[in-house]
Amino acid sequence: MKISKKLLNLFSHCRTQTISTSPTDTCRWSRKVTLCALSIALSGVLTAQIAQAAKVEKKDSTNTATPAPMLKPGSMAPTFSAVGHDGKTYSLADLRGKKNVVLEWFNNECPYVKKHYDSGNMQALQKKYVQDSSYDVVWFSVASSAKGKQGHLTPETAKSVLAERKATPTAILMDESGTIGGLYKAVTTPHMFVINKKGEIAYMGALDDNSSSKKESIVGAKNFVAEALESLKKGEAPQVASHTPYGCSVKYN
Repeated sequence: MKISKKLLNLFSHCRTQTISTSPTDTCRWSRKVTLCALSIALSGVLTAQIAQAAKVEKKDSTNTATPAPMLKPGSMAPTFSAVGHDGKTYSLADLRGKKNVVLEWFNNECPYVKKHYDSGNMQALQKKYVQDSSYDVVWFSVASSAKGKQGHLTPETAKSVLAERKATPTAILMDESGTIGGLYKAVTTPHMFVINKKGEIAYMGALDDNSSSKKESIVGAKNFVAEALESLKKGEAPQVASHTPYGCSVKYN
């Protein structure tokens, strides 16, 4: 934030000037005192604004993101750069034109997430679409739970969770600041986004059409993410481009 040089000079003058007591100078100094008081007040406001800006900038020194308009199927997916549990930095922009991308909001302690992992449903999806190169899929689980909140992960605990779950996403993106979650307006775990190679949102919403937290409900459920990825492989747009997400709320600050 830039501060006027004239204002700074005036403020410095006000701090050091001795006011004359000559009667003929009364009017002149009245104006100067008024200007001094105004400059001091303005400097206080500017100092507070600078401090607040510094706090905002310091809040997230790892992940970066580009603001985007309201998200909807067919719109460009907002880009971001984030560090994974493996220490690597992943950039969505770098994948454009090369890969389809799945974003899966993840909270290992959420009953709805457990539904899909305890049953092996999510692992099966990751294994099929990530390991089969014909789908050209990169899969990111996104951990947006804030420090001290349910589901918060560090790189070390993320590695343990992946090993315990036998899950194989490309990476878990560490988003404790909520930068990426806020960018995509992610509201539940899981909350799914499928992004095509053009960088457009092909699908957004629930993983499937059964909002029960019981793993038995997976049988017979319509899996929107699987259908979207199959459609993209054929060069087609998904028949279902959005569905209301269900699950636990994302545990932001």
